[in-house]
Amino acid sequence: MKLKILVTAGDGIGPEVTAEAVALLKETAASGGHDFTFTERRIGGVAIVQDGTPLPEDTLKEALDSDAVLLGAVGGNEFNSMPPDKRPEAGLLKIRAELGGFANLRPAFAFKELAVNSPLRPEVIDGADILCVRELLGGLYFGQPRAWDKAKGEAWNTMRYTDGEVARVARIAFQLAQKRRKKLTSVDKANVLEVSQLWRAAVVEIAKEFPDVTLEHQYVDAMAMHLMTRPRDFDVVLTENLFGDILSDESGVITGSLGMLPSATIGGKVNLYEPVHGSAPDIAGKGLANPLGAILTGALILRHSAGLEAEAAAIETGVRKVLEQGFRTPDLARGNTKDFTVLSTKEMGAKVRETVKTLHVNA
Repeated sequence: MKLKILVTAGDGIGPEVTAEAVALLKETAASGGHDFTFTERRIGGVAIVQDGTPLPEDTLKEALDSDAVLLGAVGGNEFNSMPPDKRPEAGLLKIRAELGGFANLRPAFAFKELAVNSPLRPEVIDGADILCVRELLGGLYFGQPRAWDKAKGEAWNTMRYTDGEVARVARIAFQLAQKRRKKLTSVDKANVLEVSQLWRAAVVEIAKEFPDVTLEHQYVDAMAMHLMTRPRDFDVVLTENLFGDILSDESGVITGSLGMLPSATIGGKVNLYEPVHGSAPDIAGKGLANPLGAILTGALILRHSAGLEAEAAAIETGVRKVLEQGFRTPDLARGNTKDFTVLSTKEMGAKVRETVKTLHVNA
């Protein structure tokens, strides 16, 4: 299997966690006889400082010439006063738009070993396994017109979707539901917003193609509560850009830390992969970052871009086994500290690689 991967580590803890994901991907390729090549380019704040733009042309060109893009994180406090179109996040939005991926997959599953990290009772989250499918190229983040008129003291954004935009992401969500527990929950605000009424109608139409999948609808405010009170009732959750951003971050409560959440953006020219967490500049360079979200993102690369399901599952199993053995990064080190060993970013990455290697040997 040949795969060309562009690595854009970005800002803050991005380079630290991305390095551990890349190290595991390289070992996976070597053990399986696969030909993975890696190139590196800048994006975000580091690109602003060195190139004067959050997304340099050579980064975008290399991305479009790759089979997959692995992104660390972007952003930093020193850029917060910049106009929105000049900030590091603008580079992320632009590369998403240019690569064309419209379906953002954000899995969140409960780790029994991390139940103490969640404010939710263990019996509420035990067995929870949710896949959020977030539409990524429409809605408020990209809709026009948008502006901030400082002189008038007003600003506006536009939430806009077409039938076709909803249909294409809904179809992917239904296809994924077919491979899981055959249930899809579509989230909107159709009691208030016309765009949500269009969303709901389009999803209902696509559902006719998938009679084996059960479809239900939830309003976004109710869904925010249900995720915290009965997360085990949900399988695939489909929603628009803004709602999906918020709800998928909220689902970090199920796993016990945002540092555990991976994501994949598919459907475009090149798939884009990134952990859900931010750049966390306050802990950058201290070895405190949790690399497991980035490592699990690497598993998604194997699954969705390389078609290596067994290898992807081995990484996910390896992460679970490391947690079962009592190893934690500082963000996960809660409860009785006598029960586990706290590792640095690099130590956790090495522990996962060691465990995955053992799984391959014993397979």
